[in-house]
Amino acid sequence: MTEININQHIQTLIERYPKLIVCRETIQQAYDIMKASYAQGRKLLVCGNGGSASDSEHIVGELMKEFKLKREVYKDQADAMKNIDPELGAILAKHLQGALPAITLTGHSSLTTAFMNDSNPELIFAQQVNGYGKPNDVFLGISTSGNSRNVLFAAVAAKAKGLHTIGLTGQRDSRLKGLADICIQVPETETYKIQELHLPVYHCLCMMLEEHFFGK
Repeated sequence: MTEININQHIQTLIERYPKLIVCRETIQQAYDIMKASYAQGRKLLVCGNGGSASDSEHIVGELMKEFKLKREVYKDQADAMKNIDPELGAILAKHLQGALPAITLTGHSSLTTAFMNDSNPELIFAQQVNGYGKPNDVFLGISTSGNSRNVLFAAVAAKAKGLHTIGLTGQRDSRLKGLADICIQVPETETYKIQELHLPVYHCLCMMLEEHFFGK
């Protein structure tokens, strides 16, 4: 699928949400970073608090399974599974879906509660970045204010480990913008209005990535 067709998703986004025209460039740049990372076999780490934690889970759900397109596994993988076990392999080959690796840092309750009890609770996202993160992975920090300290700590840890860093925030400049390679600042200042614009932005990113890697 050509990038011209893929970028039509941004145009459609702006037609539906005209105020997001100010984010056109940063959405494109974020997509380019994520596409290059996935092309190298890397992964996405994503986190946020409250509604942004829910958004983190939502993003992982769209990337790790079919979103809008069919994602059949490659023939070589299907054949390998059938060779290992014809019965189970056939079922796997039929039902498994292609995935873009993504991990939300907002779950893992045993790890989270243990670390929060034993250490500094604000560092729980950073601890997971330290464990999961590899150079050229992508860290996506979602914060309506752009100043959530646990997200900021994670961004610093990510940059130190060689991850690309993307922020998704509201309109106001923030510490996260200063730490991120790219920061998508949606043009709202109230939390719920910011969150209402975050969803179509990350849906657009997920659709473009899916079309690039799984489009015909």
